[in-house]
Amino acid sequence: MRTSKRFGRIIAIGAAVTALVGLTAACGGRESQSGNSQEAKSVTIGYINWDEDVALTNLYQAVLEEKGYKVKTQMLDVGPIYAGLAKGDVDLFLDSWLPATHKQYWDQYKNQLEDLGVWYDKATLNLAVPDYVKDVNSIADLKDKASMFDGKITGIEASAGETGIVQKQAIPQYGLDGAMTLQNSSTTAMLAALDSSIKAKKPIVVTLWHPHWAYSRYQLKDLQDPKGAMGKGEQIHALGRKGFEKDFPALAGVAKKLKMSDEDLGSLEDAIQKAPKGQEKTAAKQWADQHKQFVDQAFAGL
Repeated sequence: MRTSKRFGRIIAIGAAVTALVGLTAACGGRESQSGNSQEAKSVTIGYINWDEDVALTNLYQAVLEEKGYKVKTQMLDVGPIYAGLAKGDVDLFLDSWLPATHKQYWDQYKNQLEDLGVWYDKATLNLAVPDYVKDVNSIADLKDKASMFDGKITGIEASAGETGIVQKQAIPQYGLDGAMTLQNSSTTAMLAALDSSIKAKKPIVVTLWHPHWAYSRYQLKDLQDPKGAMGKGEQIHALGRKGFEKDFPALAGVAKKLKMSDEDLGSLEDAIQKAPKGQEKTAAKQWADQHKQFVDQAFAGL
């Protein structure tokens, strides 16, 4: 369902293969027990450049390193992540969207993967407006209120899965052809337009999704979708390579029990987004220090 920054990006085959080869030497770590302490713990976490995965991976890394783990993180596209898990080159992946978005990869590789459970169960695609836009509460309202938004829906990358859904499903199903045009740009440009419109208190309608840090930073309203044009909600799973739970029983236990609310995930994503480039792990560590009760409960047992 999704492509681009949040919905997947096409990576050149050569670059993907090179990245996967580079992972091999870093993987295969195991938890080992010596008395009451664990030692020689090395784990590779693969992640995709989607906001919730960047945030949660950095949180895992910050906390695990404090617990004595040696953590290697590697950003890849969705396909290479699943292939890396299947080959054993990646130990853990925290952002598997099921049953629809990553269905093709799950169907292809599921026999070589371990599903460690759902940590977020409200993943959705949405059209959203600032909450001060009072007269628009449903996608159906956009037809008569098109002039309020200069006849445009501010979108993200043309290759994004959500872009296709808005263009091919939402617009025709709600009769918006001729009234509203989806203007594609980039996720960054969409968020900049949202920010500037809110600061000026101007109407804007954007393509957005849950989970996303924008819901933590701004007061937003998802437009109702009575026709179901934007699709059904999904769940975000943590996946391990085959044998992960045997090799990492404590970490598998954490992945199975960890759950994140919109409030916690939104604030974590927001903290990561505000961090200077290269300081994402530091921001995650600071967030963990500020949410000690959550972290202590979520990572208990390590």
